[in-house]
Amino acid sequence: QVRLVEIGGGPVQAGDSLKISCEMYGRISWTNSMAWYRQTRGDCRELVAKIDGGGFTTYSDSVKGRFTISTNLYTPALHLEMDNLKPEDTGLYLCNYGEEVWGQGTQVTVSS
Repeated sequence: QVRLVEIGGGPVQAGDSLKISCEMYGRISWTNSMAWYRQTRGDCRELVAKIDGGGFTTYSDSVKGRFTISTNLYTPALHLEMDNLKPEDTGLYLCNYGEEVWGQGTQVTVSS
């Protein structure tokens, strides 16, 4: 069974950079897609970035050019490098594996 633990969130200023990570435990298949979602009000979850089994990446329009998703096969882990952060990037960032497994999330708060 796969378990995900997100780390690295915190309060930052607008314009700052931050890297968050998702530590992955259990039997990981790199053919599965992996993604970062952002949860804001209530249970509304927005897809931020996704990487599929072939390494192809997609990003939401709001973060394109500022965020980079990557994997570390050896740790194993999923990362999200966030540059030029904006207040609207604030939210609970959740890691997703195979469109089925979720972590608990790590909070990112961007102040202006």
